[in-house]
Amino acid sequence: MYRIQLALWFAVTLSSANLVVADRPNVLVAISDDQSFPHTSAYGYQAIQTPAFDRVARAGVLFNNAFTPSPGCSPMRAAFLTGRNIWQIEHAGTHASSFATKYEVYPDRLEKAGYFVGYTGKGWGPGNWKISERSRNPAGPVFSSKKMKSPGGISSVDYASNFESFLQQKPEDAPFSFWFGCQEPHRVFEKGIGLKNGMDPAKVVVPEFLPDTPEIRSDILDYCYEIQWFDQHLGRMLDTLEKAGELDNTIVIVTSDNGMAFPRAKANVYEYGIHMPLAISWPAQVKGDRTVDDLVNLIDVTATIYEATSVEPPAKTPLSGRSLVGLLQSGKQGTVESNREAIFSGRERHSSVRYESLGYPQRCIRTDQYLFIRNFRPERWPAGAPQKFGSGAYPKNKAILAEELGPMHEGYHDIDGCPSLTFLVENHDDTELAKYLQWAVAKRPAGELYDIQSDPACLNDLANKPEFAEVKQTLSRRLNNYLAETNDPRVSGPDGGDIWETYPRYSGLRWFPKPEWAKQSPDRVPELDWLDERRPK
Repeated sequence: MYRIQLALWFAVTLSSANLVVADRPNVLVAISDDQSFPHTSAYGYQAIQTPAFDRVARAGVLFNNAFTPSPGCSPMRAAFLTGRNIWQIEHAGTHASSFATKYEVYPDRLEKAGYFVGYTGKGWGPGNWKISERSRNPAGPVFSSKKMKSPGGISSVDYASNFESFLQQKPEDAPFSFWFGCQEPHRVFEKGIGLKNGMDPAKVVVPEFLPDTPEIRSDILDYCYEIQWFDQHLGRMLDTLEKAGELDNTIVIVTSDNGMAFPRAKANVYEYGIHMPLAISWPAQVKGDRTVDDLVNLIDVTATIYEATSVEPPAKTPLSGRSLVGLLQSGKQGTVESNREAIFSGRERHSSVRYESLGYPQRCIRTDQYLFIRNFRPERWPAGAPQKFGSGAYPKNKAILAEELGPMHEGYHDIDGCPSLTFLVENHDDTELAKYLQWAVAKRPAGELYDIQSDPACLNDLANKPEFAEVKQTLSRRLNNYLAETNDPRVSGPDGGDIWETYPRYSGLRWFPKPEWAKQSPDRVPELDWLDERRPK
């Protein structure tokens, strides 16, 4: 009798195990390129219509306070793939560098656990993953062969058709993990495409750090049009999943990598650089139509993927994020987990925009009310030096040898070239408009403090106001403690974090005159072997 009971127990156990494997959720991650938090119709932004994002939000949870680990595409994607802060992944934590294989990524680990994985559009990048001896992009095998006719400035990749092709190749019994890396709304935009398609400039809400002019409103509309392009492909993917009967058991995660490509947004740890849209649905497990106010970092989403799929995360390079599964399955909204009191973000080098291609290192802590920023090298220009050698994007050697300095205000390449930047530069000496360019490009103090509730544009720095001294001290200490606990070279390294500058940039370089701070303090200029090899002879 006992043997019969034991055999039945084993049979039930094995059957349950197989059921768990069979029911493992699929994962669809949809990441737009350069989209700030408010810009979906689910958040009430009237200039735009994003029915697919709104559909995910209704079916699951809409997050009001989600933040990127870095306001630049390449480091953010590396952080998201590894589930670690950018200062914990060496070269991969900066822009256009490499991505060591010791930092495991979730698509690889899910694949080893039986998932069918792939991506379309933009995976990890820009950067050089081949030099790190990876066999493929860290986002997985690419599915981008299907093309379509698209408007100017928009990729010809037919993202949704490539997702269908991916599903057709998936083994019947395997769960999938797919990365939809849309290349929109990254610059450039077709100028006037929003107006041409009937979008209403009167509905645009212009951030306070930009002037409210027809030129700026039109540029923002063009940006909104490209977000809608991303949303259309997401909608087609959701329809495909629904027709296949897979939508209920698919975790759909929709977000962006960093903020909008406008002055004082992207490549800055201000609110419009780090505050992201985020909606997550999983109808089989998560009650929908909820809005959550908890502070979450997108590396928390990585931890969520591991827990939801029951795949073990890396042991040697453990996750830094905290899973959202409990929050998602709680059925609650508003503030769900009160211990999510702060998030942390940071950046290093973005483009090649300063003397010796040096970065602009920043770290920040964001609470529900305040944003405190630490600028580790305040002597450097935050958006790039105003003047560079030559006038092209990446000048020829002869321009360097002739020491031909280009015009003023042409070196701000940490701001993507755009009509908004052009407008600010053209009006840099206008009495009313000059302040907008300065907000974007002028040097900044070592510490900045903003009350996000009253000043989401981050224009009123409270760091030196006596009545905020205690707030500043508390947040500065919390930030420093976290950076020390997570071994950030900027606070724990023997060289003050100059190791970041030694990571090669595998992209074009620009050249700039030696600044006064470097002349006066040559010891502050790191030795860069990788740069020496690429200097003009």
